[in-house]
Amino acid sequence: MFTYETADQKEVRRFRIAQFNGRMATVKAGESTVTGFVRSVLEQESSMPPRWTITIIPSASKEEIKPLRPASRARPFAEDYF
Repeated sequence: MFTYETADQKEVRRFRIAQFNGRMATVKAGESTVTGFVRSVLEQESSMPPRWTITIIPSASKEEIKPLRPASRARPFAEDYF
């Protein structure tokens, strides 16, 4: 799980919408980028200005699909046109 803290209300709204709709959200924190499902958005009531803690469950990155064999460079049935 990845925990992210922010005071930006627009960003919090984006995370809440992603959580409600079951969509993935992406967070850039420094040099790292985390993409995953939002688990919780909690407001810290004791802080001023208001701050929120967002918990994201990172998704496994998809590996590139490698073709089973190299594609032919010539178009199939190209000799039929000559």
